[in-house]
Amino acid sequence: MASTVGSRAFQNARAQKKLKKLAETALPAAFLAYREGRQADVQALCRQMLADLPDFFDAAHLLGVSLVESSRIAEAVPYLEHAVRLEPRNADAQSNLGFALFNLERHEEARAAIEKALALKPNFPTAQRNLGNVLLRLKQAEGAIAAFDRAIAFNAGDADAWCNRGVAELMLKRWDAAAVSSERALALRPRHFEALVNKGLSQLELRHFDVAEAAFNLAIAVRPEMAEVLAHRGRLNMLLGRRAEAEADFDAAVARDPSLEVGWQGKAQVCMLTGNVAQAMLACKRVLEHNPTAEVALTLLGACLGRLGDTANAIRHFDRALEINPDYDEAISKKIFYQDFLSEADFAVQQATRRQWWDAVGSKMPRRQLAPRSLDPNRRIVVGYVSSDFRTHSAAFAFMPVLRGHDKAQFQINCYSSSTSKDAFTATFQSIADVWVDAINLSEDELADRIQADGVDILVDLSGYTTGNRMPVFARKPAPIQVTAWGSGTGTGLATMDYFFADPVTIPQEVRHLFAEEVYDLPSVITIDPIKDVAPSSLPMLRNGHVTFGVFNRIDKISDDALAVWARLLDAVAGSKLVIKHLALNDATVRDGLLGRFVAAGVPDNRVICMGASERTDHLRAFAEIDIALDPFPQNGGISTWEALYMGVPVIAKLGRGASSRAAGAILKAIGLDDWVAEDDDGYVEIAEAFATNPAYLGTLRAELPSLIAHSAAGNIEIYTQRVEAGYRQFWQTYCAKAAAPA
Repeated sequence: MASTVGSRAFQNARAQKKLKKLAETALPAAFLAYREGRQADVQALCRQMLADLPDFFDAAHLLGVSLVESSRIAEAVPYLEHAVRLEPRNADAQSNLGFALFNLERHEEARAAIEKALALKPNFPTAQRNLGNVLLRLKQAEGAIAAFDRAIAFNAGDADAWCNRGVAELMLKRWDAAAVSSERALALRPRHFEALVNKGLSQLELRHFDVAEAAFNLAIAVRPEMAEVLAHRGRLNMLLGRRAEAEADFDAAVARDPSLEVGWQGKAQVCMLTGNVAQAMLACKRVLEHNPTAEVALTLLGACLGRLGDTANAIRHFDRALEINPDYDEAISKKIFYQDFLSEADFAVQQATRRQWWDAVGSKMPRRQLAPRSLDPNRRIVVGYVSSDFRTHSAAFAFMPVLRGHDKAQFQINCYSSSTSKDAFTATFQSIADVWVDAINLSEDELADRIQADGVDILVDLSGYTTGNRMPVFARKPAPIQVTAWGSGTGTGLATMDYFFADPVTIPQEVRHLFAEEVYDLPSVITIDPIKDVAPSSLPMLRNGHVTFGVFNRIDKISDDALAVWARLLDAVAGSKLVIKHLALNDATVRDGLLGRFVAAGVPDNRVICMGASERTDHLRAFAEIDIALDPFPQNGGISTWEALYMGVPVIAKLGRGASSRAAGAILKAIGLDDWVAEDDDGYVEIAEAFATNPAYLGTLRAELPSLIAHSAAGNIEIYTQRVEAGYRQFWQTYCAKAAAPA
């Protein structure tokens, strides 16, 4: 035993002697090489020291750090792990090990090492910042912000901490805070690439497009090889309606980085906007081949499938995206939109999905505290209309006559426009409005601020969940009374939406309890201005020798169920033909796909005629070749139904089980054409057979339809607008009475 102890003592003495020699000679040389950036020399010296003394902490630690700085991370980790085994209470070694593990994406291990470092040395700003970075990767944004705040408290000049704090705030959708953090980073380092990107992204979400564009352009100048920034700029160009520039940015981005998800997703979006659905689907599939759980690509592919009429498959893609990210608002919005095209989706299903948006997104928006206002129930009411469709758009045809017809002595009309497109329609709306606000560059909070500052009493949503909606503004409730109307008359599910303009057919009494809003009945859910510049023609079947049916609706409204019924009636009405007209039919892929569906249903392709886009007057004149219009289901036509009727063409409709599947039937019943509304598929075909064999009646009806419309409350714009205004006055008086009542 004594000899063993003596031997160990001798070995320890030799080790201490070696250590002293290395500490006096090789180690200072290694540190000098490190300071001068000579990493190869550092590593050679450290390896020599470790060969002589394997448990030399300083050599193991410095070698690990040098290998990290040489981007040889995997080689570095064993040396750093050895260093912390030798000196587990060394905070620097623990922190450096955590940093290396972070770079190998071993995030939980990295977190453990960095937390050990901070337990040993709480006032360690670098470790605090690194902990924040790890928590970002673990998607723990709140914890990351707290860590960055601690790092900044120790070192307010840490540009990286400010920058990454902004990243965490972007994750939490705190756009204003992210913008502030990015600016703090850029004040310290004006060409900080990541901070420039963060600034661009936060300002893009805040709709400050000029500021975002400048930030992206500077980021591209700093690091022109970075493809992702090009994709971000492409998204900005797309939102500004600069489609060619957007597509060029997305193409350049994926050319530089063929695996860039955001680039392919942007490419898919711009292809959808330009009507190139086939290319959009290819772009989505490029993303999903590499990342099957990319919720954005799944949602975009669902939208493509919906555009092609494959609604059930579209819904499956939205549901898959929501399994991955239950709060993904775009997937919920798209599901809401396309559920209206699904036969199985009844009122209960549709309203449940709208409530899903409220629960996941809207309910988390901060509610506004409203300033006191005059509660005179008879005073002039300030009505604010919010839309991205104050332009030539089908929705604008529905609300234009009401806005134009308002009694300005009783109502002040404010319009809040969220569109980059402006045309003659826009100019008309501007002339109607008492107050016009271009809201495209206003964030949700800024728009809510403006609405409050303008003293709006009744705020009206004209979009529902369609593209360009400002539903988050309505979730904040910047006005005491909020109404959804016309643009997408199906309800919103928002607890902050008070009323919904509809009619007794579109929303039957027995389902009204399902809606978040109180339903207020108008003569019909929508109306349009009389069409006077194109008159009804003579009945075409008299000159053609056969009946011509017409569908002048969006292609995505042609469900398999509707197509099957149309195939039946084409078979039942001998020699009849079907004309389908929509701008999507300019696309050969869409056209061939649609014709293929009819052929598969047993309809010869020579009995289906496809027509593409045309200017509106020519579009209306095309009704001269149509004897009877066929309304699609479950997503009905609205404006197209009115256009057909004004052109003297009666429409066959079927009442469904959801709001969007009853709109056309409601219009027909509102003008007295109850006989043209079916309850089921058989009834639909029977109506077609009955009227197709009665040309005398069709000819008379064709001539009389414009007058029939004019004498109905639904078609008489003055009466219709008065009903709207009566609703507004009732809403306001009810509010005043409740607000004035003692608590």
